[in-house]
Amino acid sequence: MLIINVKEEESIDRALKRSKRKFQKTGLLKEIRRRKNFTKPSVERRNQVLNAVYREKNYS
Repeated sequence: MLIINVKEEESIDRALKRSKRKFQKTGLLKEIRRRKNFTKPSVERRNQVLNAVYREKNYS
């Protein structure tokens, strides 16, 4: 849970911007999206190998 202390002379917009930045730094949304669609470890490895082969083919 994020805690954002709003300073006395700080505008709400500024505090909101700080909260968004803090939330993005935690990587929570990225983790949620990654967990949303589970892929088996074998499929992940196969995709990594296929991507590496594709990159090698294009950059050679």
